[in-house]
This record gives sequence, C-alpha cells and structure tokens, in this order.
Amino acid sequence: MMVVWVANIILKGIAELTDFSFDLDTRKAYGQIQLFGETDHIEVWLEGFAIISEEESYKFIIQQAESNKPWLTNLLSHVVGKAWKIPVIPQLAAHIELVAELLKTENTKQEEVAD
Repeated sequence: MMVVWVANIILKGIAELTDFSFDLDTRKAYGQIQLFGETDHIEVWLEGFAIISEEESYKFIIQQAESNKPWLTNLLSHVVGKAWKIPVIPQLAAHIELVAELLKTENTKQEEVAD
C-alpha cells in the first residue's frame, strides 16, 4: 500500500500506479500503471530479480520481464539478464547491505546452505 502511495506522489500528473504486488520468496513483482489520457493499463511482470554483491559494489539483475504492451516487452528484453550497477547513495549506504542480503541470488543462498 505504501509503495502505491509513494509511487503515485512521484507519478502525479503523468500516471497512476493502480496495482502492485511483490513476493520476496518467489522473486516476483507485478505492477499496473494507468497513464493519464490513456484508456488501457500497462502491466509489467518481473521474475528472478536479485542483488549481486561484488567486493565494495552492488549490482541489480532481473532474469525475466514482460508486459502486456509489445513495445515495452521489447524494451525490457534489453535489460533482462544484465547486471546493473547500483549507484552509491549516501543516505542509503547503511541499508544496502541488508537489502542485498534479502535479495541475494539463489546460487549464493544454495552455496551458503552447502557450507
């Protein structure tokens, strides 16, 4: 509920986030946006997202992404499977390690269980 509220403050005058779900255990997220002046919703499904820790930096990766709009699915295909460096944000520096732990890749979790 808070994500929708904050997103709608940011998107004011452009769009409205009408639905959002996030499942940390299955690594799935869903969002539905209504652009102002448009009649159709834009829906996006993300799967297999994670944060990769590399020494002093972190990267974000999405394994699968699609949309109900073909142009957006095509656009998302250019970011899927690529690790994107997370910029250092001083206000969030104290929290990034916790978030990285929650969103670490499944391979890393399996390696820790084996140890």
